[in-house]
Formats: sequence, C-alpha cells, structure tokens
Amino acid sequence: MQRTNRTFSVDNIADFKEHLLIWSQQFDTALWLDANNYHQQYSNFDAALAVEEFTAIKTDYDNAFDKLKEYQSMTNDYIFGYISYDVKNDIEQISSKNFDGLDFSDLYFFQPQKLIFIRGNNIEFKYLNMVDNEIETDFEEIKNLGFNCVQQDNIVNSDIKIKLRIHKDQYHKKIHKILDHIQKGDIYEANFCQEFYAENATINPVETYQQLNNIAAPPFACFLKLEHQYALCSSPERYIKKEGTKVISQPIKGTAKRLISKVDDEKIASDLQKDEKERAENVMIVDLVRNDLSKTAKMGTVKVEELCKVYPFKQVHQMISTVVSQVEGNIHPVEIIRSTFPMGSMTGAPKVSAMNIIENLEETKRGLYSGTIGYFTPKGDFDFNVVIRSILYNEEEKYISYSVGSAITIKSSAEKEYEECLLKAKAMKHVLSNSK
Repeated sequence: MQRTNRTFSVDNIADFKEHLLIWSQQFDTALWLDANNYHQQYSNFDAALAVEEFTAIKTDYDNAFDKLKEYQSMTNDYIFGYISYDVKNDIEQISSKNFDGLDFSDLYFFQPQKLIFIRGNNIEFKYLNMVDNEIETDFEEIKNLGFNCVQQDNIVNSDIKIKLRIHKDQYHKKIHKILDHIQKGDIYEANFCQEFYAENATINPVETYQQLNNIAAPPFACFLKLEHQYALCSSPERYIKKEGTKVISQPIKGTAKRLISKVDDEKIASDLQKDEKERAENVMIVDLVRNDLSKTAKMGTVKVEELCKVYPFKQVHQMISTVVSQVEGNIHPVEIIRSTFPMGSMTGAPKVSAMNIIENLEETKRGLYSGTIGYFTPKGDFDFNVVIRSILYNEEEKYISYSVGSAITIKSSAEKEYEECLLKAKAMKHVLSNSK
C-alpha cells in the first residue's frame, strides 16, 4: 500500500505532542506510542500516532497467530495493535475462565489511514494516498489547536471507589500455594497478578493518561482507543523488537522505590543490584527468554548483552536484562512472536507449568494486561511493549481495571510480595483517586 510522506518541523514539540493526542480522539481508533525522551539503545522514534482504520483484524485466541500472520503478510504495510495475554491459549492447551469486566478482543491490529512519527523536532506524516490531500490541513489544525478547545467532551472523573479482587488474607493463601508448587518442583518461579477495579465509574481517558504518564514518563507508554475501550499504558518494559535480522528482548525483574535523598537513592539502587533474590528472579527469566529466542535463532547467536542492570525511572528502579539473537532473513516476523509469547517476565518458569498454576489461582482474566501493544513495519520489523502499570477502561460498561503482579520464588515472603504489588499500583491508584 502506497503512502505519501511529508515532514514538518516545529519549535515546541511538547505542545505539539499534547495537541496531537487530543486531536486523535475524533477517530474511533487511535494508538499513541511515546518514548518520553527516554534515551535507550534500541529506538526508532520519539513518538508515533496511528489513527483511522483502513483495514483491521479482530479475533479471539483461536488460530489467532495464523490469522495475524496472514493479515500481516497480505497488508504489507504498517499495522498497529495488540496481542492479549490470553492468546497463550492458541499456543498451549490452556483456557481462561476467570472473570472479565473489560471485554477486549483477544487480538486486534489495524492498518492506519493516517500515521505520524515524531523524531526530535521533526514531524513525519505517512498518509495513505487516498487521504494524502489532508496532510497540510491536519498539520495546521494540530499545531494551532488551542488549549481551551482540547478538553475531551468535558468528561469529569466520577468518584471512583477502588476495590480489590483478591483481599490481603486471600493473597497470602494463594502465595503459599505457589510456594508449595515450588517446593514440590513443579515450577521455579511464577508471576502472580491481582486486579484492582472500579464499577459504575467514568473517567476522561486522555487526561487520566496524561496524569499517569507524567508520574512515570516511561519509555514504552501508549494510549489505545478502540471506540469505547481504552488502554492507558505507562509501561517501562519492552517485550520484543526486531531490527532487520536482530531480535531484542528486555525482561524486567527486580523493583525498588526511588528515594528523595540522592545518597539514599543511590544506595537503594546498589542494594537492588546486589539483592540475591531479585537477581535470581531476573536470571531465571533471562534463561527462559534465551530458550524462547533459540527457537527461531541462527545457531550460536543467542547472547545476553546486559545482565541485571539497574535503571532509574521516575518512581522506581528496575532491574533489566537484554537478550538478543540473529534470525534468518526469511523467517516470518509473527513466528518470532509466537515462539516467545507470552513474555516470560509475566509468566514464570517453566513457562507452561507456571501459566497453568497462575491461571487456577488468579481471579481475573488478564486480557490485555500482561499482553503486548506495538506495531509491524512494511519490512517485517516490529516493536512491542509489555502491558503493565496500565489502566484499562470500558467506557460503555463504566468499568475500570488495573492489575499488578510480582515474581514468586522459593525465597519469597507473602508480605513483601504484597508490598511490592502496592508499590507498582501506586501511580494508577493516585491518578484515579485524585482525579477531578
């Protein structure tokens, strides 16, 4: 599919980005990706916006990867979308029968009519030829959007009463069941998640996302709108990326809060770097990722570029490892994702055993949470995040949800894991509790 390219330059990129996100809300379908000026080794753009379906695929998990493979091959263009965690059921004999208050499709991708990339102060418009006569008009409209005109339908967040799907005493019991499985040798590690939710609640999605993003400013933030369903994602984690024949995965395992004092903050980061339990969690997932990448890699090309490196974010320190591989040029990009999905940082090890155990113990269907949002290029490259630190919202059902999890190993304490979950939930809770 042919696209027309036009590039413009703006002085105030922060204002333009804010205008761009609000301008996108006129469309039923919009996906905004923002790196938040976070400097990283593997990056293609500072931000991107894809809006307005030309073609799309929406399906449940049954044969989802085969359908995506066919769609991506036939489209041969940029496609943006998500793969929910429950597409695992397409790969393994697992079913998801837990409660789902959000009702997202299991897999969704669309070919945008209008696509905009931001790199530095340059704005690149890539429009399908059928709408390329709207490029200059759209640019002027976005650039000149007045602050007083950008409120989204004046929706004010209602009083939001956040509830726990799993109460603290239940959480402790479930952690001890996981520890029993570990002691029996069924698994080494499991990522156990719990949901916080609100019913009969309304929010302004754009304003809520902006507040959430301002708190953390992570490198894999995104805002997804699909008619009445929204994902407000403040993710620090890349799931997987393909650049030519190179594949990169960057699992996160290990979290510590930021402290005000520089000395104290540096010490807590150093303590995280040396923490045996946190390093053990990370190394287990690195081994899992190495195994996953080896399924499509050229022999001998799977390497760990970085092991257990601590990176600072606005709210927390995170321990991140980088695992890479080389693939043959003729391997289909969807096969690389299929062979690594779902990401090990959200399951545990061994992966299938861990998925079965957490499916039985969790109370909520994960859906888009701990799935992935991203895009494919016309050349078959791709980049996908991990959907964590995110608020999911079904406007029609007035249902708001955010989930958090932690890795359970033999050295885990139920109380400390619960505290880690509360730390990870802090930003979402703050935004929803303090919205006006």
